[in-house]
Amino acid sequence: MSHKYSSSWAIRDINIEIDQSGIVGLLGSNGAGKSTTMNILCGALNQTEGNVFINGINMQEEPRLAKMEIGFLPQNPPLYMDLTVDEYLHYCAGLRLMPKEKMKRAIKEAKERCGIDHFSSRLIRNLSGGYRQRVGIAQAIVHRPRVVVLDEPTNGLDPNQIIEVRALIKEIAIDRAVIFSSHILSEVQVLCKEIRMIESGRIVFSDTMDAFNNYVEPHSMLMHMENPPSEAELLAITGVTRVDWLTERQARVYFSGDPEISERMIVTGVQNGWRLRELSLDKSAIDEIFKQLSQKQSQQ
Repeated sequence: MSHKYSSSWAIRDINIEIDQSGIVGLLGSNGAGKSTTMNILCGALNQTEGNVFINGINMQEEPRLAKMEIGFLPQNPPLYMDLTVDEYLHYCAGLRLMPKEKMKRAIKEAKERCGIDHFSSRLIRNLSGGYRQRVGIAQAIVHRPRVVVLDEPTNGLDPNQIIEVRALIKEIAIDRAVIFSSHILSEVQVLCKEIRMIESGRIVFSDTMDAFNNYVEPHSMLMHMENPPSEAELLAITGVTRVDWLTERQARVYFSGDPEISERMIVTGVQNGWRLRELSLDKSAIDEIFKQLSQKQSQQ
């Protein structure tokens, strides 16, 4: 699918296929085209070209049926602060055209799954940020959709809340497909088995997380030594291209992607008495990864 705003293409030739269960990470920098892609997938925006099928239903031909199969949590959850949790979820179930006789049980299941059953009668404005996010996720699953789209669901949460929401997302993905959008690589790495990376409106990577991690090769290492050598000695080692001293005993050493460099550094350190205390490889920064993948895409 593709979409154009005025004369500029926001996304171009985006092709995403997902299984019936599991978490697919949608990764991209700010402005890459993630929000446009999600809005089209959820039926909030009509694409300029292409088709969207949800559980075999064409979004443009049968939008009502397709949207009944989708749950969506935007980056800013659409919460009504003056409603109780029960009132809000009942309202959301009605928007999704759930039969009235099924609403009560579906709402209870969503609350129990999201750990908010004990807040049924509480006003949403009186909940913490973490529990508001749980209510947002509950409204996305209350109608038992086949596909759930989550846009930056851990944004603004504290570390404990992030861990809780991650666990909740993993549980939800057991019996449905989840598309998890983020611009934070570590979040996607923790949750997802597959990844789709968008940059400048195009898919630049589409594979498993294992394949992605293998692609992202380190090009620097952090070394802590009790008896460090001179910069000239480090630069004399085959493959080393640059040395930045962080402290008197700690240095970041850049190298040319040689897979044997770590072993070579350890052997050299032992032979010369550096008393190496730490050696850790640095993964590429997310911006550098985007740059590498975008360059690779443009060369194809």
